[in-house]
Amino acid sequence: MIIDMPETTTTAVDKRLVRLRDEGGAVALGRVLTLVVVADAEDVEMAVDAANDASREHPCRVIVLAAAGGPDDEPRLDAQIRVGGDAGASEVVVLRTSGPLQDEPDSVVMPLLLPDAPIVVWWPREAPEVPSADRVGRMAQRRVTDSIMSADPEAMIRRLAQNYAEGDTDLAWARVTLWRGLLAAALEQPPYEPVTEVVVEGEKGHTSLDLLAAWLGSRLHCPARIVHHEGAKAITKVTLQRKAGTVVLDRPDGRVVTIRQTGTPDRRIALPIRKLDEALIEELRRLDPDEIFEEVLTKGLPLLDAGEQAETVPA
Repeated sequence: MIIDMPETTTTAVDKRLVRLRDEGGAVALGRVLTLVVVADAEDVEMAVDAANDASREHPCRVIVLAAAGGPDDEPRLDAQIRVGGDAGASEVVVLRTSGPLQDEPDSVVMPLLLPDAPIVVWWPREAPEVPSADRVGRMAQRRVTDSIMSADPEAMIRRLAQNYAEGDTDLAWARVTLWRGLLAAALEQPPYEPVTEVVVEGEKGHTSLDLLAAWLGSRLHCPARIVHHEGAKAITKVTLQRKAGTVVLDRPDGRVVTIRQTGTPDRRIALPIRKLDEALIEELRRLDPDEIFEEVLTKGLPLLDAGEQAETVPA
């Protein structure tokens, strides 16, 4: 069910949500968190679709805040409520603001937050320079960005590193979880020798490469290098060099990874590129600070940048 409420107020939206709950259309008591999405107007439907998918594992109230006009326009709030089949396991409130309301996003969102429930803020594309100091971001326990969707992904992830605060995370980190598991498992096999060099290959601007290389370099205490391939998609290959040989995880097609290790037969494992909703689902599983991500972002990336010899290889 979709309910449009043009030229309304947050008080009227809240009353309508209460009425829907009383009528049995939405059960707010079962929501485990409030997900606030600060999106560009053109990204609203993409963000709602991903949030709906994530809500099937994490029932929540989704509040999408988007600018509908310029800051000099007359103040206006247009709302849309989505429940039932149009909202997954959540209840979705889309708020489109115009004029001075755009300067007070926290005041617009606050009346609709679920009481005594954690708050997660997600910026699907561009994010504030300091998410924890943002008017909406400082209300949240977790602040989720997506540097890969930024106009300048590598600059954004390094800006986030400079301004990191507990509770910050980026979906590029969730996209390397399965890679991290496979790499850890491969290194647990003999020979148990130190890794002398790491090479991560793939798509330029896909900041998962930067985070994975930074994690490997800092954890293995060895040089890490990134190779960009024109036409590549996401991470395509990781090579770990050791004295006795190499460990190579090769995923040229974005679907299946082949693990080649000196002295052992090749192994093939399904490893499709993670979709947006899958990355968001993973980040919503934890509301405590991610200490490993903090270490990679604030310590691993500077080490990577200090010694990185990134190169681009034509397709």
